[in-house]
Amino acid sequence: MSDTGTLFVVATPLGNADDLSPRARHTLTEADVVLAEDTRRAGLLFKRLGLERHGRLMSFFEHNEDKRLPKVLDFLEQGLDVALISDAGTPLLSDPGFTLVRACREAAIPVKPVPGPSAPVTALSASGLPPLPYTFLGFPPRKKSQTEKLFEAHRATGATLVFFERKDRLKGTLSIARDVLGDRDFCVARELTKEYEEFLHGRLAGLDGFDFELRGELTVIIGPGGDEGDADEGAVLKLIEEESAAGGKPKEIARRVADRAPGWTAKTVYALMRD
Repeated sequence: MSDTGTLFVVATPLGNADDLSPRARHTLTEADVVLAEDTRRAGLLFKRLGLERHGRLMSFFEHNEDKRLPKVLDFLEQGLDVALISDAGTPLLSDPGFTLVRACREAAIPVKPVPGPSAPVTALSASGLPPLPYTFLGFPPRKKSQTEKLFEAHRATGATLVFFERKDRLKGTLSIARDVLGDRDFCVARELTKEYEEFLHGRLAGLDGFDFELRGELTVIIGPGGDEGDADEGAVLKLIEEESAAGGKPKEIARRVADRAPGWTAKTVYALMRD
C-alpha cells in the first residue's frame, strides 16, 4: 500500500454544470490541493458547481508547470491528495499536466483519472462525420508554414481530424486545410453543452460562403479524405487546360482546379502543372 498521496486527473463541465459526475464532485471537495490553470476561474467554477473546497487552490499552467512540479511532487510524497483540473473538460488535452503525470509515474506515485466531459469527443459524437479513426491535434501552430506541415503529416492517414481554434484564426486555418487536404466535409462545434450550442457544417471548397462571425469556444472537425470518386490525372489535366484559358496566376489556377477535382489539393495540382 502506497504511503504517498494520489494525483487525480479530474474532468470538469464544458459548460453545463449538470455534467459534473458525483465522483468528480467528491474528489474536488476532498482533495488536499487543487491545481488549476486559472485560480480565479477555478474559484468561480467551484462556486457555480456548489462545491466546498477542503484543500488549497494552486495555479498550474503552461508557463509555471516546470517551476511548480517539485512542490507538487513534495505534496504527494507527504501523502497529500492532489486534483488536477483544466478550465473546462479533461486535463492534458491541449492543457498542462503531461509533465506532472509522467513524473508521478516515474516516481511510482498513483495517478487516477476521474473521467467526464471532453470537448473533442463531445464534438465528434454529434458532428455526423466519421468517428473512427480520428486524430486530435490540439491547437494548430500559429505560423502558417507549421500548420501546413501539420496537415500534410495527416493528409493520407484516412483519419478524421479534430482540433481547437480561436475564432479570429478559424478562417485562415480552414483555408490552409483546404489547400493541403483538398475538399473535405468539416464541422465547427460552437459553445458545446451551453445554451447556444451549435454545429455548423460545410465543405472546405465552399469556405467563401461560410459565416466566420462566430462567438464562443470552437472545436473543429475535418472529415477524412478518400480515394472513391477522386479525379484521375487525365481529368485534372483537362481542368488545368480549362482554368488556364480563363486566366490567372498559376497558384490561383491550381486552387480553382482543386476545387473542381475531388481528392486533389492546390499543392498537388500545382506540382502537376510544373511537371
